[in-house]
Amino acid sequence: MRTRAMTRSAALLGASALALTGCFAGPAKGPAADVTAKPEFSGTLSVLTKFAGAPLEPYFEDLAAAYERKHPKVKVELIQETDQSIKDKTKTLTASDALPDVYFTWTGNWADNFVRGGRAADLTKVIGPDTEWGRTFSEASLSAFAHDGRYYGIPLYNNGKFMGYNKKAFDKAGVEVPRTFDQLVAACPELRDAGYEPIAFGNKDGWPALHYLQQLFAHNVPTEVREADYRAKTAEWDHPGYVAALKQFKTLVSRCTDTGRGTNGVLYTSAQEAFGRGKAAMYYQEILEFDSTTSGGTLKPKDLGIFPLPAAVGAKGDPKVVEGAPEGYFVNARSPRAPLAVDFMKFVTESKNAKTLSSPPYGQPSTVVGAVTEKTSSKAVHEGIDLVNKAPGLAGWLDMVTEPEVSDAWLSGGEALISGSKSPEQVMDGVRAAARSAE
Repeated sequence: MRTRAMTRSAALLGASALALTGCFAGPAKGPAADVTAKPEFSGTLSVLTKFAGAPLEPYFEDLAAAYERKHPKVKVELIQETDQSIKDKTKTLTASDALPDVYFTWTGNWADNFVRGGRAADLTKVIGPDTEWGRTFSEASLSAFAHDGRYYGIPLYNNGKFMGYNKKAFDKAGVEVPRTFDQLVAACPELRDAGYEPIAFGNKDGWPALHYLQQLFAHNVPTEVREADYRAKTAEWDHPGYVAALKQFKTLVSRCTDTGRGTNGVLYTSAQEAFGRGKAAMYYQEILEFDSTTSGGTLKPKDLGIFPLPAAVGAKGDPKVVEGAPEGYFVNARSPRAPLAVDFMKFVTESKNAKTLSSPPYGQPSTVVGAVTEKTSSKAVHEGIDLVNKAPGLAGWLDMVTEPEVSDAWLSGGEALISGSKSPEQVMDGVRAAARSAE
């Protein structure tokens, strides 16, 4: 029987207390899986997804049912989590050495922890870029899950962050799509006068602020400096562009959101709903959200426009870098059902299923070559992926590319900046202290 896990462990286990590095104190138990073996089509296969809730939940449910019809002796047990709850769920399962056969992962330091801890199966022989399965994916998406020349992840979809805007709201306010950060801030009073919250924003979970910050860091800090700061051994976090970006973010929250300091108490989903209902003119969102914001609300697909968060004039980083990264799945390195897990994920990423994933109402742009087209995907999703593909580089999610201690410092620092309890300089002091403790 497929199940949906709804219990969140955040109230019991703080992020710092259960940071991923702490979960890998001992080696994973059991012999390493042989992913090249012939699968045995019987028994229960457990799968941890990030697809809980509407409209995503039916996707894996339908695939699981189809796979069970194809293999009647196999039962697929789904553990469906949300973007927020899966972090706590994964940490808990890792700490108890009870990861399922297949489980969701981000890229960056988050993924590397599972590889270094022996939790992710080496899939090079089945999904490397020279294999039959590997050639169905873009090489960039495969490389995002590579570690020391080996391939561990199954990239399911690509992703990027863009400002979504309501074309009707912009027309009513007489506002043009901003090309600079100052133009974006200047448009907010006009949108408010036209009856809209300029930018819907909810930061109750902490990470939405980090999405703004990472894109602003890409604008204000050279790429090579940022990437060195992600690693504890080379981190300095002293480039003046970080403080500049923090000041820009504080300005945006203060002038463009109706709740201002109160955004720390607003759910991310509440902001998404405000945009979908036509109450807000803009909402900073992932490509994965484009179709859901136009599903069932006031905002229609034809009225949704997107643009990259614009850089300030004279910014010292790269204004063309886009924040984003593919997301995917690992096979448990100690799973006795690893060959079956590989077969199931091959089924999930077949061309037909990849095109379904990329189409409304799901709108999750598959990494399978040819799955995202003007015919299969909505205009906004197709446009977003085109911008991601044309970008000179991607800046990964800030809470995923850094060490857990540093991620925690950014989470608390972003909240403190919004509330006014810390200055940009004080936030950076906290980040540098966390980086030193992570060495």
